[in-house]
Amino acid sequence: MSEPTVSIERAGPQDAGELLTVQRAAYVTEAQLYGDPFLPPLVESVEQLRKALAGDAVVLKAVLDGRVVGAVRAQFSDHTCLIGRLVVVPDLQGRGIGGRLLAALEAAVGGRADACVLFTGHLSETNLRLYRRLGYTETHRERVAAHLTLVHMRKPLVPVETA
Repeated sequence: MSEPTVSIERAGPQDAGELLTVQRAAYVTEAQLYGDPFLPPLVESVEQLRKALAGDAVVLKAVLDGRVVGAVRAQFSDHTCLIGRLVVVPDLQGRGIGGRLLAALEAAVGGRADACVLFTGHLSETNLRLYRRLGYTETHRERVAAHLTLVHMRKPLVPVETA
């Protein structure tokens, strides 16, 4: 299938409701995969999301015909970009939107970070394939529950050339 024409834009507090809807829809399959309906992205409140959007996090959204169809967040720890909540609506997954969101995020944080890090669950093969394809390598695994081991991954960012 061809990649949909989406625009990648900065998200703001006014987008909290739509972003939360997309996030919950995207994480339902993860909840089913792990047998855990209480994954943090599923229980996050709109107030918590608004706070993240109003803070110093970088939040990007993917928009298709006026509809928010994906999002990704980044926070910073020293010179490391901590990526989280990469989501795409279920009906458009597998069409390149997640990869475009990650690439746009990496470009947006390039001057502030030397590397990006993220994690996903050990059973989330589609996510792991995407991250590996985009240059992320596994650094370690962390067992957080009997049913869940987190796979931590890292990608160094190429320094921005200054003339």
